[in-house]
Amino acid sequence: MESYYLYSSGTLIRKDNVVRMETADGRKKDLKIEMTRDLYLFGEVTTNTKCLSYLSEMKIPVHFFNYYGYYTGTFYPREKNVSGKLLVEQVSHSVEEEKRITLAQKFVEGATANNLRNLQYYRRRGKEVGGQISSIEAVRKRIYRTTEIDELMGIEGNIHQIYYSAWETILNNQVEFKARVRRPPDNMVNSLLSYLNMLTYSACLSEIYVSQLNPTISYLHSNSERRFSLALDISEIFKPLIVDRLIFSLINKKIISEKDFEKGSMGNYLKQNAQQKVLRQFDERLNKTIRHRELKRNVSYRRLMRLECYKLIKHLMHDKDYEPFRIWW
Repeated sequence: MESYYLYSSGTLIRKDNVVRMETADGRKKDLKIEMTRDLYLFGEVTTNTKCLSYLSEMKIPVHFFNYYGYYTGTFYPREKNVSGKLLVEQVSHSVEEEKRITLAQKFVEGATANNLRNLQYYRRRGKEVGGQISSIEAVRKRIYRTTEIDELMGIEGNIHQIYYSAWETILNNQVEFKARVRRPPDNMVNSLLSYLNMLTYSACLSEIYVSQLNPTISYLHSNSERRFSLALDISEIFKPLIVDRLIFSLINKKIISEKDFEKGSMGNYLKQNAQQKVLRQFDERLNKTIRHRELKRNVSYRRLMRLECYKLIKHLMHDKDYEPFRIWW
């Protein structure tokens, strides 16, 4: 199965059993719909109910991004693979405080473990990030002492603040990065974080779709914060592996530099050609494989996201306690 990333502006239509992108200058691109996992649309695209109905029938989510590469929404096909029993348990674990905090702590613990793994990797390569590692390990001990989500979110914020303070060292002081700024991003690192975080969120949402989980019921993030807040929970665990490591690679290998960005009303954003360059690297990263310790076979980073959904289902169904993904290599 493939993800299609379409940058052209035009019209997306159904032509018999094919989904076709037609551009204003007459170019046409037919998508191998039976081989399509999901669509990412970055241009100005118009479509119709006939096309969307077909995409829904074929169970293909469509993620929309604006000109600046910022996520704007998802067409989420009607779910056919549903389980009433799982839905009841998913809601129960969200509304009952003790069950919810248990899962929320696991998401923060998993993300923190993966942040530390990144820092430890660079410490072994001579980067002076030992202070940040010690500070995060000290704050980490408070995760399982929390009793409320707001308190847990505060600890998560502290951990990220410490973690980001090591980035200038990891990035060889090539760029200035003092703090995470989202709306709008104020420099190239924040812009890359916003762009790649949303791509990771979308990829997680696509994997949730093929599970029986409801994407609107979450644990760390509020159910009302975003419509598909479970994707926010799960993506927290994978950002250190996919987003952060990719940013370190893009900047340290000089694949991306300040000239790939522009300042505008939406803040500091990636130029169109740079968005495509980063997108190719992101897709390669999702398809990268590792030898899974338990499954004894190679699995892609994207597959790890789906396995996380299955682990969560086992927890919700009282089959096996959820343990978040931790980088082991």
